Amino acid sequence: MIAKPTYTGRSRNQTVGFVDTYNPSVGMYKLQFNPFDKTPKYKQIVQSVITDIERGVLKKGDQLPSISELSVEYYLARDTVEKAYRELRERGYITSVQGKGYYIQTNDTNKLKVLLIFNKLSSYKKLIYYAFINALGDRATVDLQIHHYNARHFKDIIEKNLGKYNYYVVMPHFTQELDKANYMDVLEMIPANELVLLDKDIPDLSGNCLSVFQNFEKDIFNALETAQDLLNRYKRMVLILPSDGNYPDEIARGFRSFCIVHDKQFAVKENAMDEALEASTAYVTVEETDLAELVKKVRQSSFLLGREIGLISFNETTLKDLLGITVITTDFEHMGRTAATLLLDKQRVKVKNPFYMIRRGSL
Repeated sequence: MIAKPTYTGRSRNQTVGFVDTYNPSVGMYKLQFNPFDKTPKYKQIVQSVITDIERGVLKKGDQLPSISELSVEYYLARDTVEKAYRELRERGYITSVQGKGYYIQTNDTNKLKVLLIFNKLSSYKKLIYYAFINALGDRATVDLQIHHYNARHFKDIIEKNLGKYNYYVVMPHFTQELDKANYMDVLEMIPANELVLLDKDIPDLSGNCLSVFQNFEKDIFNALETAQDLLNRYKRMVLILPSDGNYPDEIARGFRSFCIVHDKQFAVKENAMDEALEASTAYVTVEETDLAELVKKVRQSSFLLGREIGLISFNETTLKDLLGITVITTDFEHMGRTAATLLLDKQRVKVKNPFYMIRRGSL
């Protein structure tokens, strides 16, 4: 006999609980639901059931409340509950038996489902990706999508996939400041315990999510500080930072701060094509094409690389190692491994990724 459902509380700051005795093996089962949460109500039902399966509260064969009972208990439209149960059925979590109700279909919850959303594909993103999936091993399946710095595209990705994954791992780099409100609203749609930020932290988010990030402004400044003994020979510094590359503004701010503190002449330029080399100048390049252009110009000049002209490049590669190019770089593989390890441990902390300078002959 089915017991009458009862409430466990309905204050604004509490979730609403559903108590039932549908199956003796389940005991007192509480469906977590918060009517004041911005997350769509059907997705709250979906996530509550999935979470309880993962926790072992619900096991294969256990019966769920009927659509009518959930509708009455939480003042929901039947369509809302039907939509939630339909998604759970499509994803293989539950099954329906005509005339009897809905039952848990699977205990296969060992594998987490992770949606990884990058801003773009690059050799550095591949390092993060492979480190991430290797650290997760067979404990998770990972799908990859790219938002291409576009907040609208990012919104489409989340709206189509919200509630379908255990975790959403996002690189929150977007093109324009005008996009900020848009992507912030979208990030707020993702439950904090399911959101993982990579490469860039967003302190303004209301929830406490996992974040493995770079602090671009401080990282650049501190990395240059560690090479001050070498940079003393250069009176002027030039940062080559293309405006169409969607790079964080913090890179230029950190560079300027270092030059001002150490009383150096400085400039920020779009590219190296029109640059006329000057003695006692150290260049910092972000893109490989500008690095190659400057190396070519130095070789065609009478200047000595690492003496009269200095070169620093962003991000380590094997080729830069072979060419003897000094780099300032984050540890991309460390970022991927750290995010995966903390995700598996269900930690919601903020971790700054290592950033450092590798000294070579070009400086």
